[in-house]
Amino acid sequence: ELEVLELGRKIQSDAQSEMEKTQREYFLREQLKAIQRELGEADEHQMEVEEFRQKIDEAGMPEEAEKEARRELDRLSKIPSAAAEYGVIRTYLDWLTSLPWEISTEDDLDIRHARDVLDEDHYDLEEIKERILEYLAVRKLREERQEELEEREQTDLIRREREGVILCFVGPPGTGKTSLGQSIARAMGRKFIRQSLGGVRDEAEIRGHRRTYIGALPGRIIQALRRVESKNPVFMLDEVDKLGKDFRGDPASALLEVLDPEQNREFRDHYLDVPFDLSQVMFITTANLLDPIPAPLRDRMEILKLSGYTETEKVHIAQGYLIPRQLRENGLRKEELGFTEGALRQIIRDYTREAGVRNLEREIGKVCRKIVTRIAEGDTEAARMTKRNVVEVLGKPRYFPETALRTQLPGVATGLSVTVSGGDLIFCEATKMPGQKGFTVTGQLGEVMKESAQAALSYVRSKARDLGIPDEVFEKTDIHLHVPAGAVSKDGPSAGVTMAVALASLLTGRRVRDDVGMTGEITLRGQVLPVGGVKAKVLAAHRAGLKTVILPSQNEKDLDDIPDEVRDMLNFVLAERVDDVFATALISDESGSA
Repeated sequence: ELEVLELGRKIQSDAQSEMEKTQREYFLREQLKAIQRELGEADEHQMEVEEFRQKIDEAGMPEEAEKEARRELDRLSKIPSAAAEYGVIRTYLDWLTSLPWEISTEDDLDIRHARDVLDEDHYDLEEIKERILEYLAVRKLREERQEELEEREQTDLIRREREGVILCFVGPPGTGKTSLGQSIARAMGRKFIRQSLGGVRDEAEIRGHRRTYIGALPGRIIQALRRVESKNPVFMLDEVDKLGKDFRGDPASALLEVLDPEQNREFRDHYLDVPFDLSQVMFITTANLLDPIPAPLRDRMEILKLSGYTETEKVHIAQGYLIPRQLRENGLRKEELGFTEGALRQIIRDYTREAGVRNLEREIGKVCRKIVTRIAEGDTEAARMTKRNVVEVLGKPRYFPETALRTQLPGVATGLSVTVSGGDLIFCEATKMPGQKGFTVTGQLGEVMKESAQAALSYVRSKARDLGIPDEVFEKTDIHLHVPAGAVSKDGPSAGVTMAVALASLLTGRRVRDDVGMTGEITLRGQVLPVGGVKAKVLAAHRAGLKTVILPSQNEKDLDDIPDEVRDMLNFVLAERVDDVFATALISDESGSA
């Protein structure tokens, strides 16, 4: 019993001393505050609260955001700075007060200046340049008729002015999509910000994390606007076709709200949890292919396609843009290195195979570095690149015309396809061997392409008598159809006519013309159906040196998009039926006439 009493007294004594210590600390803190007040000094906590209050007053936030900011500020003022919640609230208020709620740049609406800037930075791309100039012209007219439009908008409560524009540049690498965004910003007098979305798989990257998570932050959109300090920049979302998707959500779906002109006036980031107006931002997205972009997202954007450049266009781009830039970057003067047009054409044909000009610039840079090395070694004589010394500087050619080589034997046809890098040639090879009417298709083909191959064989079998193919061939022969470049997956219906021609060539023994390329989907009835990517395919045929291109007759309208220079150099055959393709592509005798 005595021990229990002693223990009780000890606990009481410890509690008493702890209370006295706490009271003493409180008393001293209050004394310190009183002394600071007498000296006219505020404590750090109070100063921070006042600083945030002033920032909120000056930020120009909309009503809902300001209300939320003041509510959080009241919480901040009531909790000690040592509390865990203090840092969270302080970071949140810092984000809210540092966003450009009312800060924007004034658009330069001088149409002539904008055209000069766009022409100075990029060759051709007329469709895109016209779209930017139209946007500026509309803004200029709206400003001139502001009062009249305001009266009209007061009576229209449903539709409000759309200030932003959402464009999507689709094209192969190296065609100037990203740099075009920078030129547009310069032409309009706006700030430019770029975000790459390639490989992004987490929805929170777009919308931000909720504040309940430790280390939560706003998404990339809000972060970028804070960095650029403007609510109306040109905002480029690069590689939008390479967005991923996993258990953390679908970023492409999160972009729907960002890129919808009807919704993005009140974009709500998960972290901020208050609406932010994105309607004045000019969004530009870029992609290599349109197909991977989800349909709802594609529907919200104005699609502008950048096809590859022709050889002549590449020469102009090299002379006007690439060579001056590489000379500048390598410290060379204009008179120290020159390129003849013949040398440039040889570099384009023999050392690059691309729709854009990225590798061409790389090769020009390589030439510049060789000359710089020569100058550094004491040889100051001016250099001039001609067709004769290209091989000496760049080494052996890397690419050769291969169509004639590949089509020397029956059973090989040249098709036209579209890849991420633009248009390209595709070869369909067929061979036969004794067997029991087996049919094998290889080349890492997708389901659609395999079905096209089956349809092509069925059509050729149905036309065996007209083509002069004995019936017993199909009973005693195994056929193997292969599409080379086996490491690359391929799919789509547009190789249907190419497969049919390869099979007809194999079974009739007639070779396919080596200057013909073709594209088109086939049906079992022998019709040739329209396909996409015609411009890119025709440019690929032109680059490869083909003379005749077979297209579905319903694609005739797409010929208007092809540059006159290319159209004049190629012969176009518009086929309604597969028989028309056979008549053009197959050589009727060994003399080589079709």
